[in-house]
Amino acid sequence: MNTARAGTLRKAPAPPQDTQEDPWAAGGVLVRAAQSGDAMALNELLSVLTPYVTRLCRPIALGHSADAVQEALIAVFQGLPRLRDPRALYAWVRTITVREAVRVARRAERETPVCEFDDIVWPGSPELAVDIQDVLTRMSTEHRAVLVLRELEGLDERSASQILDISCGTMKSRLHRARHSFRKAWPR
Repeated sequence: MNTARAGTLRKAPAPPQDTQEDPWAAGGVLVRAAQSGDAMALNELLSVLTPYVTRLCRPIALGHSADAVQEALIAVFQGLPRLRDPRALYAWVRTITVREAVRVARRAERETPVCEFDDIVWPGSPELAVDIQDVLTRMSTEHRAVLVLRELEGLDERSASQILDISCGTMKSRLHRARHSFRKAWPR
């Protein structure tokens, strides 16, 4: 993807290192407390995770992102007792979220045509946001998922392929086709 033209898509979040400002660092404490049955810790953990899960689901599941967020948070809630290493929370939640968003988007595509974006907040000009939304809306769920993992999350192909549960070769192929489709459809 040409980052000069689609720079608003690239915002790979690296969790901050300062534990006082880092909700992910506090997540480890919340995970242990939630696993031991602390309902308040579970509520706080879900509050910390919801904005991140939402940000991942919106560009993948499009108009069905609310359903994807709900499904992802339910999966996180149900799987939390099995999470062994609280330091893996960030990667674990990302994996669950992307898989749920893809699953919800595929189910929605079978039921209805691709929907418009709802209220995705894009940095930069509103015109640029509309252009990006238009291009992404016309892409397949699989292509949107690889672009989100590579361009928004900044993951390498190997990590992204593990999250999507596909081979590294398939990941590279989808990424190449997704970037090509994006450049071809980019109106500028």
